[in-house]
Amino acid sequence: MPPLFLTNARLLDWETLEVGAGTLRVEPGADGGIAWVDGVAAGGETLDCGGKLVTKSFAVAHHHIYSALARGMPSPPRAPTSFVEILELIWWRLDKALDSEMIRASALAAGIDAAKAGTTLVIDHHASPNAAGESLHNIAEALDSIGLSHVLCYELSDRDGPKSRDAGLRETESYLKRRQGLVGLHASFTVSDELLETAVGLAHDLGSGVHVHVAEAASDEEHCREHHGCSCVERFGRAGALDLPKTILAHCIHLDGDERALLGASTAWVSQQAESNLNNAVGTLDPTGFADKVMIGTDGMHGDCLAATRVAYLAGQSLDAPSPAEAHARLRRVHRYLASNRFEGDGANNLVVLDYDPPTPITTDNWPGHVVYGLTRDHVSSVISDGRVIVRDGRCTRIDEDEALAFAREQARRLWQKL
Repeated sequence: MPPLFLTNARLLDWETLEVGAGTLRVEPGADGGIAWVDGVAAGGETLDCGGKLVTKSFAVAHHHIYSALARGMPSPPRAPTSFVEILELIWWRLDKALDSEMIRASALAAGIDAAKAGTTLVIDHHASPNAAGESLHNIAEALDSIGLSHVLCYELSDRDGPKSRDAGLRETESYLKRRQGLVGLHASFTVSDELLETAVGLAHDLGSGVHVHVAEAASDEEHCREHHGCSCVERFGRAGALDLPKTILAHCIHLDGDERALLGASTAWVSQQAESNLNNAVGTLDPTGFADKVMIGTDGMHGDCLAATRVAYLAGQSLDAPSPAEAHARLRRVHRYLASNRFEGDGANNLVVLDYDPPTPITTDNWPGHVVYGLTRDHVSSVISDGRVIVRDGRCTRIDEDEALAFAREQARRLWQKL
C-alpha cells in the first residue's frame, strides 16, 4: 500500500504540544510511522491540509456500542427511582432484546459517529444476553469496515442465569483466541465469586485483562460489603484483577481511602465517564490517589472524546478542580494504556485534521485550554486510521454512510417494537 502525504500541514505533537509545518509522509499499516519530508513521492496518495492543524486522533477508553439505537427509544414502563432501576427498566431490557442484526447496526452507527468525531480506536464493553454468540466478531467486522481499531469485550454476568453466563464465556474465549480484547464483567453486584475467579483466570491465561464497572453507584459498594465482606476494589484485588496491567475499572466514583490506595498502587487503569454519571445522577469522579491512571470514556453516550473531556473538566471543578492540562492528560492517557500493553491500532499514523482557526494564538502552553474551551467535533475535517483516510471532508470514505444509517434506523424500529 502506498504512503499518504499530508501537504500544507501544521502538526501539533500530542505529547510535547509543539507545532511544526510542512509535508508529512504517513506510512500505512499497524506499524506505520510519520515523518517530515521535502516533497510528495510518485504513486502516493495526497491530502492537502490547507494549513489546518494535524494531531493524533482520539481513542475511547470505555464505550457501550450496543446502546447506539437507544436515542429516542420508548420510555420505560415506569420512571426509575434508583440507579439499579435505571439498569433494570432501561438498559437490561434493551440488551436482552438485541439480535445479531441489531448488534451490527449498533456497531455501524456508533462507529460512524466515532470516526466523524476524530476517534480511531474504541475500547468497548458489550452486552447481549440473548445473542452472545458471535456478537464480538459481529461488532469487530462492522468497525473494521469503517476503518476503526478496537479492543472489545463481552459483559459477563450472573444476572441472566447460567445459560447466558456460559454463552458469554464461550464468546469471550473464542474471540480472544483470535483477536485482541479484554474479559468483560458487568459489576460486582451481578458477578458471583465463581464467575469472578473464572474471568480473572481466563484473562490471565489469554494474556488479557478485566474490563469491569466499579462503584458506579453507592449501591454497588453496599452490596459488596454486605455479601462479600469487603469493598469492590478489594474484592477485585483479592481475585487478582488488579495485578493485570490491561485491566480497566470503569467509573470508580464511590471509593473510600483504602480503595484509593489499593488502586493507586496497582497496575490497573480507570476510565471516567462524566456525562453518563451526570445523566444517571450517581456522582462525579474524584481521582485522588489514582489521578495518573484516569482515561476518558463515553459510556455509550456517543463516540466524541472531545465532548467527554470537556464535561469531565467542568464536572470536576466542584470536586478535584482539574486544570485544562490535567483534562488534556486524561484525554491522551488512553494512548499510554494501549502502548504499554502493546495493543495494535493506535500508532503514530492515526491522525485527525482539525479545521480550527481560533481568535487567539495556539501555543505549547495553552493548547489544553483550546481543547476544553474551544475545540469540538465540528472542527474535525479528515481522519486517518492506520495510515488510511477513513473520513475526508466530514464524510466516511470506506463505507456508504447513508446506507449504513438507513439500516440502523430499520433495526432501531425493530428494537423499539420489541421494547
